[in-house]
Amino acid sequence: MKLLMSLVAGLVFGLGLIVSGMANPSKVLGFLDLAGNWDPSLAFVMGGALLVGSLAFPFANKWQRSLLGEAIHLPTATKIDRRLVLGGLTFGVGWGLAGYCPGPALVSLAQGGAKPLLFFVAMIAGMLVFELLERISVNRKRKPHAI
Repeated sequence: MKLLMSLVAGLVFGLGLIVSGMANPSKVLGFLDLAGNWDPSLAFVMGGALLVGSLAFPFANKWQRSLLGEAIHLPTATKIDRRLVLGGLTFGVGWGLAGYCPGPALVSLAQGGAKPLLFFVAMIAGMLVFELLERISVNRKRKPHAI
């Protein structure tokens, strides 16, 4: 049942990305082009997501388990630090250059074409580089410094 519900949720999410235009990089780039021919329609999509989130999070904070019995893991970080800012900037630059973010990239990848495939490969490479740098950083912190 959990697998079926996960599949249904993924299909509904993907369909929502297609219907809203979020899987169309030219629509996204039009939204991000504030100085040119700006397309404000995605602001309504984002506003709808904020509305749903603002209604759902107060309930999620009170629940220990989802409706399907899975544990709910909400973010615990509350500080704006260098990693958050650099991650947001990296995400924003990638989104602005390509017109894709991870979810819409997967939807576009399923629709076919070279551009989403190239973005997907670059996204996976970026994730692998991040993991490698994280492991190097953790290992440096664990090793005692020689005197």
